Amino acid sequence: MGPEALAQVLQPLQGMFPPERFPELLVGLAGPDDAAVYRVGEDCAVIQTADFFPPVVDDPYDYGAVAAANALSDVYAMGGEPKLALNLCCFPEELPAAVLQAVLRGGADKVAEAGAVLAGGHTVSDPVLKYGLSVMGLVHPARIWTKAGARPGDLLVLSKPLGVGLTTTALKRRQVRAESIADSVASMKRLNRTAAALLREAEVHACTDVTGFSLLGHGLEMAEAGGVRLELAWGAIPLLAGVRELARGDAFPGGTDRNQGFFSPRVGFDAAVGEAERRILFTPETSGGLLASVPAGRVPALLERGERAGQGFWVIGKVSEGKGIEVTADERV
Repeated sequence: MGPEALAQVLQPLQGMFPPERFPELLVGLAGPDDAAVYRVGEDCAVIQTADFFPPVVDDPYDYGAVAAANALSDVYAMGGEPKLALNLCCFPEELPAAVLQAVLRGGADKVAEAGAVLAGGHTVSDPVLKYGLSVMGLVHPARIWTKAGARPGDLLVLSKPLGVGLTTTALKRRQVRAESIADSVASMKRLNRTAAALLREAEVHACTDVTGFSLLGHGLEMAEAGGVRLELAWGAIPLLAGVRELARGDAFPGGTDRNQGFFSPRVGFDAAVGEAERRILFTPETSGGLLASVPAGRVPALLERGERAGQGFWVIGKVSEGKGIEVTADERV
């Protein structure tokens, strides 16, 4: 569902659960955050999220792993650790059992890698295969990350390259072969666990993960929640191999147009940033990286720790006073 339609659907629900009646709900429908958070004690809050979608790659095991990594990411984006997961399955009856087993095994392996436990789930028959997880995590109430809180002077750090929306769309259209997008599959399967652990040491002010609403869409949510402006440097934004060529070949998914139509009035671009490059930034991502607003003085140590841990971090912009997003053609922030 596109951002505009989703906003319309959710609007009637927002007044049904007022904060004064539910003071233990720390993060809910009032903001555009990645998961709900409910306080269960002075030093413990529960993070709850759910996510599932149709296949984005051909291999059923990889599909299950990608879908699970994507769902788990919402907990990391809130500053927490996943603890419990349930499968969410829509399975066509005609699919062989071996295919479904591979999907579930891919998801289960990612849950185990996250240090969480898979404890069941729910399955329905459906003409279109869909898979994902409901995930519960834990976080200290004083250490929750939200999209609000970015401060002027912060630097914007991204933990994965962009481009999986283009590569997986090209695969569906048979514009590329499966082996040519191995880097994209590896990126989508990579948990944000290490990135989140390193960011916790950097006093993050705001955080989100980059998924269906694109870098610019989720960035705008961060800017508006914090009452600030984000300045992004196009030349500093990492891209997966082959993404520029696919963009020139118009391998954009339908979500690109929906995101661009809804978010573009609040985004300004340097004239030197071309149309294909702009559309890359509006393209949905699957199991994308964490986008964090980090105090500038903490960034050098973060980059150093990331290099030692084999976790990439890219400084792609900065936070300033104002509103919206401005994208320059600069190579560096």
